[in-house]
Amino acid sequence: MNLILLDPSEVNGQRAHLTDTRRLTHLRDVHRAQPGDQLSVGVQGGNMGKAELVELSDSVATFHLGPLETPPPPPLPVHLVLALPRPRMLARTLEHVTALGVKQITLLHTQRVEKSYWQSPELRPEKVHQHLLLGLEQARDTQLPQVTLCKGFRPFLEDRLNGVLHERRGLVAHPGMPDACPRGIDEPCALFVGPEGGFIEWEVEQLLATGCEGMHLGPRILRVETAVTALLARLF
Repeated sequence: MNLILLDPSEVNGQRAHLTDTRRLTHLRDVHRAQPGDQLSVGVQGGNMGKAELVELSDSVATFHLGPLETPPPPPLPVHLVLALPRPRMLARTLEHVTALGVKQITLLHTQRVEKSYWQSPELRPEKVHQHLLLGLEQARDTQLPQVTLCKGFRPFLEDRLNGVLHERRGLVAHPGMPDACPRGIDEPCALFVGPEGGFIEWEVEQLLATGCEGMHLGPRILRVETAVTALLARLF
């Protein structure tokens, strides 16, 4: 936890109080924080700065906030459309892409996504929120991504794809595409990443028919979390 990320409801003037077990345990066992220590803090949706730890017990941590004048790092200009991964992989992927600066995420059903994945506890709003927070804390960021669930590929094509592609370059990551992933682009894009087995041919055809560009990362077949990280690093 490189940033103590505060919910606005935890801030009262120049004081902040947090009571959840996860952050208290981290402050005590990882930071080994003591009253008087200066720690990096940020407010969700706001700026960052330093705060003095006034009190730390098993039930509460109290901070005196200094000026919060440092803005969060700039977001990546990408809308990530990700075929819903396996639950354990979803958790790690959400944390990774949030740390990298993705602010718009659509989790999409495709032919090779197991329907049971949509019943996973990892998709509960509170669990998704927790993974996003972990990504923000890692990267010292305060701006939560927006996560949208889309449980049908055809409804996505008909109802949402045009909006996703509006003023964005569409890029479809899929093994066997003739062109390699571009490097260092400087324009907004929509990045489509399939499940571990890849999109089926019809799905790729539908995306390419809208003007999206197909691309690949080389001959290796990667786990979703690895592929997404590699794609974002190469693109931006």
